[in-house]
Amino acid sequence: MSNTRNPNAIIDKSSPVGRFAPTPSGDLHFGNVLCALLAYLSVKSRGGKFIVRIEDLDKARCNAASAERAIDILARLGMHSDEPPIYQSERSNFYGEKVDALEKAGLTYPCFCTRSELLSATAPRLSDGGVVYSGACRNLNDAQKSELYKSRKPCTRVRVPDEDIVFEDKVKGEIRQNLAQRCGDFIVRRSDGVYAYQLAVAADDGDSGVTEVVRGDDLATSAPRQIWLMKFFGYTPPTYCHIPLVCDSHGRKLSKSDGDAVSYNLLRLPKERILGALAFSAGLTDADGTATLEELIETFSWDRINRNSIRLPDILCR
Repeated sequence: MSNTRNPNAIIDKSSPVGRFAPTPSGDLHFGNVLCALLAYLSVKSRGGKFIVRIEDLDKARCNAASAERAIDILARLGMHSDEPPIYQSERSNFYGEKVDALEKAGLTYPCFCTRSELLSATAPRLSDGGVVYSGACRNLNDAQKSELYKSRKPCTRVRVPDEDIVFEDKVKGEIRQNLAQRCGDFIVRRSDGVYAYQLAVAADDGDSGVTEVVRGDDLATSAPRQIWLMKFFGYTPPTYCHIPLVCDSHGRKLSKSDGDAVSYNLLRLPKERILGALAFSAGLTDADGTATLEELIETFSWDRINRNSIRLPDILCR
């Protein structure tokens, strides 16, 4: 695993901290790279620190080669992590401590529901593809749990309050979500022992001192759960910037599963040409030409970011 870092980084500890956190279930597409670029430019324009975190909790879906290629692509474009990349697969003990803290507060319980039960036709759906949990296992007594343990291995859910989480997104504006009504009690540890995305992300962002999160619009509904967890753990939640999903030049959403991975042949283009195309698609420049990181850092502003849609120029869609 690579420990590549920026050898010239001089960081003020009171300055902003941004991160890019890919899941190495496949290679990056240019939508992922654009998220990394915006995260990098935003903190660097204010003298901050940029870190890379590899979200490889699910070892069955992730592989080290994809993680290495992600770090390499960023490096080819000049975006180096200011500290050795963090690998979630190496932090299970840390996540276990966080689940223990929730358990000691009486906030967790075992859930024995099967996938088919969760995805029943009557279950309200979330925008991220999940469902609002019904609370079926929330109040099981000891006898009921003992009987269910004989046939099923449970996941661990956390009890959420019936209250609104409100935050101001730099791109989307005010976002308000009632945890009990909009997501329900959510999983913090899967039945196979793997710690869940919401738990790990909240714990890592807090532990790393992340002050700003830049990611795709599809993850905006996750932020309230992460904010609630971070506050419970005693962390200060970051500012969120959820950018529109990135499409190709024809308006089709980019996806790893659809073969949109960044081609190493395309990376033979001068990095200034790639950076210029990405910056233009986001609204940071007025023309699809070349740009350096230094130029983009100097002129970066969230006020210029496209709010409705982001389409890549043809040159990045080969």
